[in-house]
Amino acid sequence: MIGADKRDKQNMKRSTHRRIITANVDGKSVVQSDEQLSAYEFSSVPGYEHTFIWVNQTTPDLLTEPRLDCYPDSVVPGPGGTSLHFVTFPPSTVFAEPSFDGAAAQKEALVRLRGLADHFEKDDPAMHRTNTVDYSIVWEGEMWLELDDGKTIHLERGDVVVQNGTRHAWRNKGTRPVTMLFFLNGAKEQKKHDEQSKP
Repeated sequence: MIGADKRDKQNMKRSTHRRIITANVDGKSVVQSDEQLSAYEFSSVPGYEHTFIWVNQTTPDLLTEPRLDCYPDSVVPGPGGTSLHFVTFPPSTVFAEPSFDGAAAQKEALVRLRGLADHFEKDDPAMHRTNTVDYSIVWEGEMWLELDDGKTIHLERGDVVVQNGTRHAWRNKGTRPVTMLFFLNGAKEQKKHDEQSKP
């Protein structure tokens, strides 16, 4: 007899999101592309998915046609740029499994989440900070946002966090996957705290 957990895994389908891109051709608005994007499934972290939707590394110039012909060198935009992502987080218990390989997960993240995984902290890889202002939306499920000093905020579907370049971690303390939508806005680089405190 197949266990309930195994049945659930067998019935799980990779997430897909429809992406429609428009363009201006001969003075008229047209559809440049219309396609289903399949989520990338991390082999090192069961249930962890990332769907990369779009990036403008810097302020876009509409006089030239914005295109995304290949996977970017960084999923984190520079000043004036933006990027959009769907991320599905498995329950945090996945990371406590004896079979979990932290080194393999870090290696895979550095390839898939280049420009972001570089900021994951060594002692707690979930903790990170980027030079961006992020609009973080709970798309489905419940999530916990952790800030400094262990401050934790429980979030439910539809809640929005405006992350102003702060150190944080996303924790799925529940028993079901959580999907988040992240809109990253590239900002000027922050000065270190000790530099800011100087007269």
